[in-house]
Amino acid sequence: MDIAAVASSMHQAGLLQKAGILVLKKAMTSAETLAQDMLKALEQSVTPHLGQNVDIRI
Repeated sequence: MDIAAVASSMHQAGLLQKAGILVLKKAMTSAETLAQDMLKALEQSVTPHLGQNVDIRI
């Protein structure tokens, strides 16, 4: 393989990695926003005392 081909493939791999990171950041931001919205909805619940205690028996 010549140097130009290696440089081209390395550049392409770098671009793919950057694109993957950007997609992951977007997904994380979206998940965080969704979680915050869920918490707000739970705080405004009609019965706010529900879900605060969990009884577990094994």
